[in-house]
Amino acid sequence: MKTNDHAMAAGHSVDPALWQAGFEGLMGRIAGRFARMEARSRAGRLVLGLLSDLPRKNCWTNAEWAGEATPHGMQHLLCRASWDADAVRDDVRNYVVEQLHDERQSSSSTRPAT
Repeated sequence: MKTNDHAMAAGHSVDPALWQAGFEGLMGRIAGRFARMEARSRAGRLVLGLLSDLPRKNCWTNAEWAGEATPHGMQHLLCRASWDADAVRDDVRNYVVEQLHDERQSSSSTRPAT
């Protein structure tokens, strides 16, 4: 499956082009947290697999869904590859806050009561 096909799976309520751009933006933000290009690429496929409609999500099903013959690459990413999970978590959290932040809500909640 191509990445664009995955974006289409996001649903009818989401603009696929916007979803794809957001996903690529997030993956670009965390790319530097992975020591090797293979790990960066596999991380993207792993996330897409986790967001997919697979009935069971594990290294076997994600690897098959991503077109890999065995789960070894996914297992390596999760267990032995060099990347900073805490930094990725922080990057994702910051990205979500930026994307979901409502400036109108923030400014009204910081105003003193009259």
